[in-house]
Amino acid sequence: MLELRPNCEACDRDLPADSSEAMICSFECTFCAACAQSRLGGRCPNCGGELLRRPRRPADSLARHPASTRRVYKPAAVVGSDERPGNHAAA
Repeated sequence: MLELRPNCEACDRDLPADSSEAMICSFECTFCAACAQSRLGGRCPNCGGELLRRPRRPADSLARHPASTRRVYKPAAVVGSDERPGNHAAA
């Protein structure tokens, strides 16, 4: 089940579980659409994978399986990210 992290790792913008602006990679690294497009070029700076729109969980399922409250903020990982895709850092 997706963790649905609550913020952008690059800029710390809030991304509620129902946000259409959340983008994730296959490791669930989470970024806002603005950072994903303008700063990251559609690639995760942690693993190099593509960033896709995060699916939204239906409200009734969200009540039973709430989104994560664990915030991940790694602005340093974004700097020079286009030069070092590869190893995924454990969040």
